[in-house]
Amino acid sequence: MPNLIIKKITLILFVALISVSCVQTKEITYFQPKNQNSDIEKIDLKEKFVVKLQPGDIIKVFVNSLSPEANAMFNIFPETQNQIAQVNSTIPSVGFLLDADGVITLPLAGKIIVGGLSTKDASDLITKNLNKYLEEPTVSVRLMNFKISVLGEVTRPSLYNITNERVTLPEAISLAGDLTIYGKRQNVLIVREVDGKREFARIDLTKRDLFNSPYYYLLPNDIVYIEPLKGKLTSTSRAVQLAPIAISILTFLTIITQNFLIR
Repeated sequence: MPNLIIKKITLILFVALISVSCVQTKEITYFQPKNQNSDIEKIDLKEKFVVKLQPGDIIKVFVNSLSPEANAMFNIFPETQNQIAQVNSTIPSVGFLLDADGVITLPLAGKIIVGGLSTKDASDLITKNLNKYLEEPTVSVRLMNFKISVLGEVTRPSLYNITNERVTLPEAISLAGDLTIYGKRQNVLIVREVDGKREFARIDLTKRDLFNSPYYYLLPNDIVYIEPLKGKLTSTSRAVQLAPIAISILTFLTIITQNFLIR
């Protein structure tokens, strides 16, 4: 009889611990198909994503021509300093700043409006303006201050520098070390500033609709916030609190059983 009682108590404690600590697989699995019976699905790719330059951006303009002296007027920012700035977000990038009207001021060419253009279009425009001053110029434009913030229930919340001109939401989450088990995958918040307005959007990482979302590709200065699963967090906390108690009870019951059997 005592052994039967102990077994029942042990089973009850085990079931209680499992029920408060488990997380359903469906709640944490990414990119689930609409039809759970078939995982074959094709999604049309949208047009190639291109970042447009905005006021406040810092760009590097590298000019090469048949005149080394003229090139030096443009290429005044050390490459090593820009590389360090790309790695360390506390060090500002150096380059040409777009003013409130999207204008930069270059030697010889003067003021050029590049706001709203891609870096390729900006390169073409600057090249056109320099043709009258330089012999066979080639221009390369690069965005230097592409940064995103990933906050909340991720392994490494931080401000991240993007070294190219494209990053997706899954890539940003990967940079942050993925969501923790407490992260709410169905309601990821994206905060974005566009044309002087702040946008708030919600994304469900468990659905494949993410790939067709206008927020699949992140823009410079986007904020990604992962909310905690309050209910699961509370349940897990209870499990952590109950675990030592359950172990103590099981240990106590084991000692009693052993003493009873010896007698």
